[in-house]
Amino acid sequence: MKLEEIYLLAVEKGMEKDPRGKEEVQKLLAKEEKAYGEMKEEEKKYYDREKLRNPYSDTRILYGDPDREVRGILAGIDMETGEVLLAQKLREQGRPVDLIMAHHPEGRALAALHEVMHLQEDVLAQLGVPINVAEGIMASRIGEVMRGLLPINHNKAVDAARLLDLPFLCVHTPADNHVTSFLQELFDREKPETVGDVEKLLLEIPEYQEAARHQAGPTIIVGNKKRRTGKIFVDMTGGTSGSEDAYAKLAQAGVGTLVVMHMSEKHRKEAEKNHINVIIAGHMASDSLGMNLFLDEVEKRGVEVIPCAGLIRVKRI
Repeated sequence: MKLEEIYLLAVEKGMEKDPRGKEEVQKLLAKEEKAYGEMKEEEKKYYDREKLRNPYSDTRILYGDPDREVRGILAGIDMETGEVLLAQKLREQGRPVDLIMAHHPEGRALAALHEVMHLQEDVLAQLGVPINVAEGIMASRIGEVMRGLLPINHNKAVDAARLLDLPFLCVHTPADNHVTSFLQELFDREKPETVGDVEKLLLEIPEYQEAARHQAGPTIIVGNKKRRTGKIFVDMTGGTSGSEDAYAKLAQAGVGTLVVMHMSEKHRKEAEKNHINVIIAGHMASDSLGMNLFLDEVEKRGVEVIPCAGLIRVKRI
């Protein structure tokens, strides 16, 4: 496959699994195109034209010719300078590493991470939170994340890849959409009655089994195994953690149990205050599941995947 083909496949598959629905995402792209057409030439100077075909600001080709052929990928959750050097070493040993693929964004995709958080507004609205309330809840949090990203050395790993002429791609929200869809469909189908039943279902999935062997498996942090679940909400996409103000609204909307990748102590306390059960499924395991569901699509097309950097590779093909 060519580098651009892999990139566009990630975008397409991410849209198919987007909790807003593909049609709604396409409407957002149409609005973006309209807004771009109305911009002044000076405004267009620094505009990222990828926004016209890719609704996920945290998923980008960070370095490399889009027409470059890719036989093999070194894929991981966090691909930083050390992993770039690892890719070069594997190449020297004859491994077909033509592309570095990260899950967590680097470079300009990291700098623009906050932009994908608007997805969470629509998800809250789907759960029954009025959209004006959802946008109000998220506004301050999105600003907080944006300001937190400003001082980061975004291009450190990308510069290393450029110096070694190693193409670099990150696939974040599309992979998170995959794991969110996979788990939400599982719980909707199996209808677990207790929080313990949710935990058992997670432990039937190979990525979570492997994480549990390394003491990083599913953990109940609010509630207990005997508590009844109520409505289960898988909250694993939309850039990064949302606002702690959302928990009261989620409780009012009838959410009884949250299944998340990770949660800060501040957020945990708010969930507990609003009597919402919380299960930490596991960060690396959840990211791995989302990436695996996409990487299977790449492997189907004849590209070898070499996992590293926290990626628990499980094939479903």
